[in-house]
Amino acid sequence: MSDSAHHAAPQGFLRKWVFSVDHKIIGLQYLFTGFAFLVLGTLLSLLIRWQLGFPGKSLPGMGTLAPHGMPNGVMLPDFYHMAFTMHATIMIFFAVIPILVGGFGNYLVPLMIGAEDMAFPRLNMMSYWTYVVSGIVMLSSFFTETGAAKAGWFAYAPLSAVEPVGQTFWIVSLMILAVSSLMGSINFITTVLNLRAPGMDLFRMPLTVWAEFITSILLLLALPSLTVGVACLLLDRVAGTSFFLPAGLIIGGNTLERSGGNPLLWQHLFWFFGHPEVYIVIMPAMGMISDVISTFSRRPIFGYKGMVYALCGIAGLGFIVWGHHMFTSGMNPTLGTAFMMSTVVIAVPSAIKTFNWLGTMWRGSIRFKAPMLCAVGFISMFIIGGLTGIFCAVTPVDIYIHNTYFVIGHFHFMMVGGALFGMFAATYYWIPKMFGRMMNETLARIHIAITFVLFNFVFYPMFILGISGEPRRLFDPNFYPGLAHLQPIREFMSVCAILMFCTQALFIFNIFWSIFRGEKAPANPWESNTLEWTTSSPPPYYNYEKVPTVYRGPYEYSKPDRSSDWFPQTDPAKG
Repeated sequence: MSDSAHHAAPQGFLRKWVFSVDHKIIGLQYLFTGFAFLVLGTLLSLLIRWQLGFPGKSLPGMGTLAPHGMPNGVMLPDFYHMAFTMHATIMIFFAVIPILVGGFGNYLVPLMIGAEDMAFPRLNMMSYWTYVVSGIVMLSSFFTETGAAKAGWFAYAPLSAVEPVGQTFWIVSLMILAVSSLMGSINFITTVLNLRAPGMDLFRMPLTVWAEFITSILLLLALPSLTVGVACLLLDRVAGTSFFLPAGLIIGGNTLERSGGNPLLWQHLFWFFGHPEVYIVIMPAMGMISDVISTFSRRPIFGYKGMVYALCGIAGLGFIVWGHHMFTSGMNPTLGTAFMMSTVVIAVPSAIKTFNWLGTMWRGSIRFKAPMLCAVGFISMFIIGGLTGIFCAVTPVDIYIHNTYFVIGHFHFMMVGGALFGMFAATYYWIPKMFGRMMNETLARIHIAITFVLFNFVFYPMFILGISGEPRRLFDPNFYPGLAHLQPIREFMSVCAILMFCTQALFIFNIFWSIFRGEKAPANPWESNTLEWTTSSPPPYYNYEKVPTVYRGPYEYSKPDRSSDWFPQTDPAKG
């Protein structure tokens, strides 16, 4: 439908680029804001790696720090606790999820289902600006007298109930962010159910849309648990309640006189959200990787419906495995066995997806462009993360490795390696659609190759450290003389982390160079079947001059009776 049938496209900088109700602009706002938070979170991680790799050595010009007999270092223990808490909080809540769900999801879902916009455009705009307010509150905590939160991103009680004021900023920020996420989830679900183009039934939707749709359902069901938990934690801090504070708790030498609360209740509330949240992070990347693999293998997705049911299975099982985060908290062995079995079972739908990706590539006419290279990297990270997760799922093994660097390695292969290469693949694949310019292929290949190698150099040694017994959240390895022989590994990891961060300058340069100076992109540079490639690059204000009609599924490549190896969903010809 043409723009003339609607109100005119907004004019003026504020209405067009700041307070826009266009899902494409809102998607770009999420992307650029999320990438800014991603840089900040990564810088905090580099401070952590400097401290662990070079304990006793400060940064140039900072002098030496030796508080209370501590070994010299780049930071005080208090600041170190703040750094790893805010690193994880920012990366998970303000970078990865906003980029994959708010950014790519907002931009792509209406285009891929043939809709003109999201179901509730103004609610969509409010969702973004609520996210911005939440981020401002979180960043403001750095400037309080005692600094930001220091209780870890999981904020275990009772520590988080008695931490200084920075923890209150952390709580309030997450409460605001929950409102943003709920608004976005409702919008995604309504859009997918009600605004699909004619002929676009559920099993003709691309897997990217399925993944964003199921992720929105996960957010809608899991977030209330976190919201209730942080609300109760806030009341414990400012209103004198005792949801999580046990009776007789001693703080600063004084006994806290309150009725007995239960610190384990916080863990149940948090991890009931926290484990579905793992799939909230990785599931959008799974969907986008599926589209990339099918397009560049020139083959239909192997077992399309199986992939959809696997996504649903992962989402459903994700709600009954939260207890494996609490094996070391004194859980009843029978209950622990139940959680162990359910956690092992969730590996089945994940394995189905992996084998289906490999089955799609098998004997395909593969085009090794930058998005496809990222997709192969994603599968590698996902397999390593998945296989190491089985060790964490088995109770007797987890008792030993739970608070070690083994868990950190597993977590980062899944949540960072998977999400990061998913972001890279999506960026290289859809930037031509967003800005009408191609990214530089040579720069992209160099960036992907170096990042892949350095990522493994940074995080794979964590399994060695974990098996050797190195605890996580460790300020100074010198406190454990029995682990001194591992210091060269820590130094190697830290140097590689710094180099990997520097390598991302290639990625950032490539994005901005392509936006302003890149080769102009055709409407469908990858010869893809899905709907977003049937409109111009970049798309017009209402996406389509005429609402498209869908005649087939999204992955009908290399059909034997056609002269071309692609078959767009809008092509009415019989295949």
